[in-house]
Amino acid sequence: MFKKCISSLFAIVLIVTSLHLTTLTASALPPGIPSKSSALTKLNALTVKTEGTMTGYSRDLFPHWSSQGNGCDTRQIVLKRDADSYVGDCPVTSGSWYSYYDGVTFTSPSSLDVDHVVPLAEAWRSGASSWTTTKRQSFANDLTGPQLIAVSASSNRSKGDQDPSTWQPPRTGARCAYAKMWVETKSRWGLSLQSSEKTALQTAINACIY
Repeated sequence: MFKKCISSLFAIVLIVTSLHLTTLTASALPPGIPSKSSALTKLNALTVKTEGTMTGYSRDLFPHWSSQGNGCDTRQIVLKRDADSYVGDCPVTSGSWYSYYDGVTFTSPSSLDVDHVVPLAEAWRSGASSWTTTKRQSFANDLTGPQLIAVSASSNRSKGDQDPSTWQPPRTGARCAYAKMWVETKSRWGLSLQSSEKTALQTAINACIY
């Protein structure tokens, strides 16, 4: 009888552990990431053209970290969404976050940036210069697609406003999902891309196993 109880307890622990790991894996990435085949289809449908200039650009033209209700802004929502665990509710004061770009775990929100997968300046050069401020604000606070992700401040700042032809996540295993997030965001928002950018994205997505 004792052995049966131990066996049952062990099975329950395995199930709970499995569910916990699944939750952690799911929380590491934003929503709306397409499959490999869908990403390639969307990539091939994007307009390829020479990038526009930075003339007139300002981050202030993309109002970001807007209020999302209940005292939360967009950044706080992403910090909660992407955390394995957290303490505090707008502001989040501590927790555990796995930075997908570089594979480092952090416990302080001050060590994290919420990255715009397609940078605001890149969006400006790719078509957002002609948008209204309201549309740019929606883009900068997009919680429904894979445009926002909590990552280490160092990885986000090394990226700056570069596209995938000159910057990809330092962790090789992150490059597939990153490319798919980039394509999905440009597709959803009707942004163009340049030739070198498309080549880099095709290479990254073709290497995906899912």
